[in-house]
Amino acid sequence: MKKLCEYTKKPLAESSELEIFNALLNLVSDEVKDRGYNEGKKKVYYVSAEFLIGKLLSNNLINLGIYGEVKEELEAVGRTIAEFEEFEHEPSLGNGGLGRLAACFIDSMATLGMPADGVGLAYHCGLFKQNFVNGRQYETPDYWLTWGTESWMHRTDKHYDVEVGGYKLRSTMYEIDVTGYRSKCGRLRLFDIDTIDERLIKNRIQFDKGDLLKNLTLFLYPDDSDEAGRLLRVYQEYFMSANAAQLILEEAEAKGSNLHDLYDYAAVQINDTHPTFVIPELIRLLTERGIAEEEAYGIVTKVCAYTNHTILAEALETWPRHYLEKAVPHILPIIDRMNAYIAAKYSEPFVQIIDGDNKIHMANIDIHFSHMVNGVARLHTEILKASELKPFYDIYPDKFHNKTNGITFRRWLRSCNHELSDIISARIGKDWIKDADELEKLLPYAEDEEFTSELLDVKHQKKVEFAEYVKRHQGIEVNPDSVFDVQSKRLHEYKRQQLNLLWAIELYREIKAGHRPLRPVTLFFGAKAAPAYVTAKDIIHAIITFGEVVRSDPEASPWLNVVMLENYNVSMAEKLIPAADISEQISLASKEASGTGNMKFMLNGAVTLGTMDGANVEICELVGEDNIFTFGKSSDEVIRAYAEHSYNPYHYYESNHRLRGAVDFLVGHDMVSRGDETVLKRLHSELIGKDWFMTFPDFEDYRAKKTAILAAYEDKKSWAKKMTVNIAKAGYFSSDRTIKQYNDDVWGV
Repeated sequence: MKKLCEYTKKPLAESSELEIFNALLNLVSDEVKDRGYNEGKKKVYYVSAEFLIGKLLSNNLINLGIYGEVKEELEAVGRTIAEFEEFEHEPSLGNGGLGRLAACFIDSMATLGMPADGVGLAYHCGLFKQNFVNGRQYETPDYWLTWGTESWMHRTDKHYDVEVGGYKLRSTMYEIDVTGYRSKCGRLRLFDIDTIDERLIKNRIQFDKGDLLKNLTLFLYPDDSDEAGRLLRVYQEYFMSANAAQLILEEAEAKGSNLHDLYDYAAVQINDTHPTFVIPELIRLLTERGIAEEEAYGIVTKVCAYTNHTILAEALETWPRHYLEKAVPHILPIIDRMNAYIAAKYSEPFVQIIDGDNKIHMANIDIHFSHMVNGVARLHTEILKASELKPFYDIYPDKFHNKTNGITFRRWLRSCNHELSDIISARIGKDWIKDADELEKLLPYAEDEEFTSELLDVKHQKKVEFAEYVKRHQGIEVNPDSVFDVQSKRLHEYKRQQLNLLWAIELYREIKAGHRPLRPVTLFFGAKAAPAYVTAKDIIHAIITFGEVVRSDPEASPWLNVVMLENYNVSMAEKLIPAADISEQISLASKEASGTGNMKFMLNGAVTLGTMDGANVEICELVGEDNIFTFGKSSDEVIRAYAEHSYNPYHYYESNHRLRGAVDFLVGHDMVSRGDETVLKRLHSELIGKDWFMTFPDFEDYRAKKTAILAAYEDKKSWAKKMTVNIAKAGYFSSDRTIKQYNDDVWGV
């Protein structure tokens, strides 16, 4: 390995922060070139609208096996890797669990030695940067590419022509290296056009949505509250898919494919419905090369597989026909013929590609023209088969299978929690970093006083560090001796941050009545709300406002704190998750496909408080009921209530005085005097008049289990045992396991 000073061309002690950081980038780039890329006849193309990759410096140094050497060289001149981690900007290429999963998957593909690339878009400003102004979420552009002179993302000389929206666009492909742990590397390939103009952004994240040449890749998930925004999403999705299709065929042909045998050269994984256009685009390109259309159907079906991530409407996209007439008129006749082909075989209306309202169902294209369809947790897959996608399962029972999500332990333990990683490795060695099942060897240490004492010390250290971080970044004092009760995930009503808030309000009211908890509690919320999602933004405002109420109350503030973390992202998650005591996974049963935050928290020794939803079910089975706290209606009960239209929130509100007191507190003097009365009244009305995700029926059970988990925390010996069991049983949730299953059952590379 070359020394950093060989890149700075002068002593490190005389080099600026920027010069050293650029040297680190170049060092990693050279090490990647020396390591080489995973190659083979057949390659996986993981096509996704988002890749939430996080900062890459430490992860790359660890995977390349040079972290220790770099650390020593920097420390010799009084510098640390941590300061360059702070200097590094986080690539803004994703949003939530979907994008973070994709990032974990490409890490695992590289580590397992698989020829595989991620394929997506090179967004200039990502989703948005979240700021809190007067207790409200404000969105501003996340200009992640405007710093320094170097970047992890580098331009290539590969270009494709794409017709979309009446324009013939010339794309440029960019690449980010994906380092494998003790392995060769992969690539993340991202497409852009050279005419994008960030000056188009005028007011926060507002811009001219009609200027396609300047706006196409400005933002991930542009505001779709109007037709122009929805059309822009179609343009983005087709542009991504068309580039992916051309890349796939070009590389296959370069290896000798005659395209009739494309399956021997390419496996395409469609990550949710955003890349669906890759199917008709591949069909179009194959027919242009002389392959009959029905044969092209078979070729593409054999090559493509589809991952369904949720049963919520936003993940099962439908587009009005006139959108496609404007955006991709050359693709529409192909979709029409695909629709006729399916209609001739199946009469069931639910499975048609184009419905009676002339809407095109993207998930239906994916299911018909993929050879495999998977859910992302066992419960989720069973719900798809039994109810949500049952007509498809009746037609294609052999297509449906489960692939429970996973996370990369290199980032979510080895990189983000060195202290915990070290005390684990001191007991069981380091093989767990690549073989997560090795963590099972930690189980006997659940009764080892020396280990559990060290485990508690590490947890406290990470809590102190995160408290200092919150003070530094948000000016809020946090007691590190309090219980850190954490709910960090995208803000959506089905994830039920509002349930956690109502519990906190009830605890506040109890404190005011003289009933203090056993120990101070700090509630952390980390979440962004989609810019057009009014109720989600209202919940954020209520959380921020309530936090201000609590902190201004000298009677309650020693016992309760509520912190809404600003601009929650991967970098903050890497600090928060190691510090968490309680992992809140409280989605309405049947609505969370899997979750991956639940896995990251358990891996770092947090104990789950959750519903039997998504991967929580499998966590419960692995750790046992003594090491998790579950509550709430079952998925069967929830599905039945929706089917019968039997839920009446006002009934619960009227009959439960504690619940009613907490809900009404939202519009009481303490809240209204500090917050926006219109917003708070709107949220209050939404809860008692609709509460679509059934917050109220689970309130009492949630309250009881929260009391139980807080009481359990007081027995430190027992709590440390629960922590140890959770860590030891987390091995199943390695993304290496998930990717190996995909390869064995779906891709075959």
